[in-house]
Amino acid sequence: GDTLLRAKNRLGGDLVVSPMAEEAFTSVVRDELSSYRQLPLNLYHIQTKYRDEIRPRYGVMRGREFVMKDAYTFNASEESLDDSYQDMGRAYRKIFKRCGLSVISVKADSGAIGGDNSEEFMVESAVGDNTLILCPKCGYAANSEKASCVPDVPLAVDGTPQVATTLPLDVKDTPDVKTIAELTNFIWDGQSIPKTAAQSFIKTLIYRVVNCTFDFSNSGFSVGCNSENGKDTFVAVGIRGDLDVNEVKLTALLKAGEVELASPYDDERLTGAPVGFAGPVGLTTCPVIVDESVMLMHDVVTGALAKDKHYVHVEPLRDFTPFMVADVRQVAAGDKCPTCGAEFYSKKGNELGHIFKLGVKYSKSMNVSYLDEHGNRQIPLMGCYGIGVDRTLASVIEEHHDDAGIIWPMTVAPYHTIIVPIKYDGIVKTAADDLTAALEKAGVEVLLDDRNERPGVKFNDADLMGIPYRIVLSDKNLSLSPPQVEIKHRSEKENRLVELSKAAGELAGLVRKELEELNR
Repeated sequence: GDTLLRAKNRLGGDLVVSPMAEEAFTSVVRDELSSYRQLPLNLYHIQTKYRDEIRPRYGVMRGREFVMKDAYTFNASEESLDDSYQDMGRAYRKIFKRCGLSVISVKADSGAIGGDNSEEFMVESAVGDNTLILCPKCGYAANSEKASCVPDVPLAVDGTPQVATTLPLDVKDTPDVKTIAELTNFIWDGQSIPKTAAQSFIKTLIYRVVNCTFDFSNSGFSVGCNSENGKDTFVAVGIRGDLDVNEVKLTALLKAGEVELASPYDDERLTGAPVGFAGPVGLTTCPVIVDESVMLMHDVVTGALAKDKHYVHVEPLRDFTPFMVADVRQVAAGDKCPTCGAEFYSKKGNELGHIFKLGVKYSKSMNVSYLDEHGNRQIPLMGCYGIGVDRTLASVIEEHHDDAGIIWPMTVAPYHTIIVPIKYDGIVKTAADDLTAALEKAGVEVLLDDRNERPGVKFNDADLMGIPYRIVLSDKNLSLSPPQVEIKHRSEKENRLVELSKAAGELAGLVRKELEELNR
């Protein structure tokens, strides 16, 4: 799709710049793999990736160029693949913990990469571009792109559960009424339907499906095609009027590159009516897919495939039979958890890592095989795993900062401590140099600020950079008996005095303790 960053060489040949490396790694393994004894394989690299993002924003949170660690496993069985998948998941959780991050593991959509199972590692963020659907009771967690919920009983106009009608299908004139909001305010036979009756309408949307690999050969419909390229498939999607279609779920269902709402031209070409009057009854130009919510509805209203016309008293299965019933509903806070029935709540989050079970999507299409223990040729199963390195660092800063700047966790800090001489001269210089050497010998990473700047500038810069510990040396404190230095953790407000002779040992112990806590 359009996310691929494209280029042309001098001969006019089309090129793409790597967004991931499934094909490259699969190609390497195809040339090297011959026996089951070589499996499982776990290969990785850390490399710059490129994607032509439509809206790059928030610095390195979403950029067109970024550093990614991606790994690929090749396995002989489902059990072996699951072992690799679980091992990588545990490793990722430990990596993010070591970085001082509080991550949420959520079920996720595999997207264009493909595969059956996938899990994302999210961090809560006010500027997150993902919505997390979370259960407060059982711990269910999913990206809104993947989340499912308990289907709720649709309500009639009076707020009671809908019941089947024996009234025949009927057509009503609805002049200049195209949207659900307009329909709920429309006067039907002299009676106004209240706005809660949005649950009494089937909303039908026409979608263009790009690079669809779903088999519609037995659908019984004449699938419409885009007149420009003859490749794009169109489908009609029906859903309860108060709900929204989850286009990621629809894309995955149809095994497509992407889906988008059809143009007004294609919408009218396929439905025979202007946009807003589509409905599943009598639609034969494209497959009709309905959300599970539709099959619980009774005595409902739909577009009648004609301008200013709507059907009333519609009964699913009596008046239309969908090609497919599937979960294409956008789940939101307030919906019910499919595991325990509690109400969901939601948070915004950013994706830091993602693990997939790819199966044979790449190994089969790229002709990778090996001989098993019986001499039979087999196709290896693949897993794919990635961490956004830039985004992980940005998330660490977002979770660990204050108004003065960054507060780095010890494991990812550029230095463990910064030594700030008030004036880098005389006894202060000697003490600063000796303390730096002693800390380095103890394994502490030290930055010595030997600039000829005012103390306030040095302190502000140290806070901005976020180095965990700051040691301040001054003529005044070094003249005490015994000589003293000021030590302060970046998250603390007050300094404390420590004897110069004990400072290196005490600070080395503090650094080791914090590292051990994060590395558990």
